[in-house]
Amino acid sequence: MLEENKYLTPKQIVEELDKYIIGQKEAKRNVAIALRNRWRRLSARPDMQKEIMPNNILMIGSTGIGKTEIARRLAKIADAPFVKVEASKFTEVGYVGRDVESMVRDLVEQAVSLVKTQKKEEVKVKASTIVEDMILDALIPPLKNKNDYEANNVDLELNEKTRERFREKLRNGELEDRKIEIEIENGNSSSSVGVVGGAIDEISMMNIQEMINGMMPKRTKKRKLPIAEARKILIEEETSKLIDMDEVKLLAIQKAENAGIIFIDEIDKIASSSKGTGGPDVSREGVQRDLLPIVEGSAVNTKYGVTNTDHILFVAAGAFHVSKPSDLIPELQGRFPIRVELESLSKGDFYKILKMPKNALTKQYQALLESEGVELTFSDDALEEIAEIAFQINTEVENIGARRLHTVMSHLLNEFLFDVPDVIVPNSKLIVNKDMVKNRLSSLVKNRD
Repeated sequence: MLEENKYLTPKQIVEELDKYIIGQKEAKRNVAIALRNRWRRLSARPDMQKEIMPNNILMIGSTGIGKTEIARRLAKIADAPFVKVEASKFTEVGYVGRDVESMVRDLVEQAVSLVKTQKKEEVKVKASTIVEDMILDALIPPLKNKNDYEANNVDLELNEKTRERFREKLRNGELEDRKIEIEIENGNSSSSVGVVGGAIDEISMMNIQEMINGMMPKRTKKRKLPIAEARKILIEEETSKLIDMDEVKLLAIQKAENAGIIFIDEIDKIASSSKGTGGPDVSREGVQRDLLPIVEGSAVNTKYGVTNTDHILFVAAGAFHVSKPSDLIPELQGRFPIRVELESLSKGDFYKILKMPKNALTKQYQALLESEGVELTFSDDALEEIAEIAFQINTEVENIGARRLHTVMSHLLNEFLFDVPDVIVPNSKLIVNKDMVKNRLSSLVKNRD
């Protein structure tokens, strides 16, 4: 269920996060410990495993400083199902809006998707062999040596040799554009199901829909497609047939329960900023009280089965400009024992963000232009100037953290992106230096908004 080799040491986890996120050492250390603790819990004595609770984390800091990215990268490192929700989108039970249990259902959906992908990889070779025979049968149907047919041994031998020649051509990719007729599934014969009677909840409705659809015969239709396209469709169908969905559901629920990460953003928006007795504060507190049992640990009904939230890791985040963490109800505060205050980004951090991460903005633009055959390079003084301008605008207008770099880089490079490949032809080299940055961003500096 949870492979040991995917559970790095806390130091290794921080090193992985460092490849994508600049600074925020304290936050990285805390999430690294939380992730490693999951492997420690599963390796602990069986009688203690259920007793060890996850240390949920509350991240405090303004927008664009890496809160979401830390949680998202953590989930990728752990190969864990991950869901990001915004607390402000939830409404108290009985009101129109999303109920808090939906985030657990979304997490299980993510887990099912992860397990299905893993299982598909395991049966891919077998599915490919089956599909190859299906395509070959469509190209050169096999002869059968039965008394009903006038097929002698010579015909059978010739047919087999022809099939093998075509099999070789298939494997060499020589027939990819050739069209064949295949029979593919066309969904169930029922498109929708109505339920007569009183109100019914979302989960029951989905289960009824799935049950009725499962009883309906599958419809197929014939399509003429190039072999390359037909192969993709057929492999998808065959891998689905080879996968045991009952096993997938079971493993997915286990993965969600033991490795799932739910990131609750904007939790400060549901904190009561005053001790008033009416108005929006009442609704905010209602949402907090609905969140509480999920974070504490409860059983949630999903279309794949009951999912316990006791060992799901919850990471909450908020800017807390208007409210304070202490404005959350005490019970919810107690469920986020690890508090991390993220640091504001400096001009030096902006420079590092542009240069060092594996997914740095500069590298993204270089990859975009490289696809057109154009080489883009940035001088060090250009990166320093971009960092300086982004930092200045954040200081004087509104601090949106590293997201400001997207605005600045877009303003700087949009002209290039428009001119390639009509004006700036393939095999060209573009060098962005300090003077170019100053000239192109002068209007942005004057009119910051």
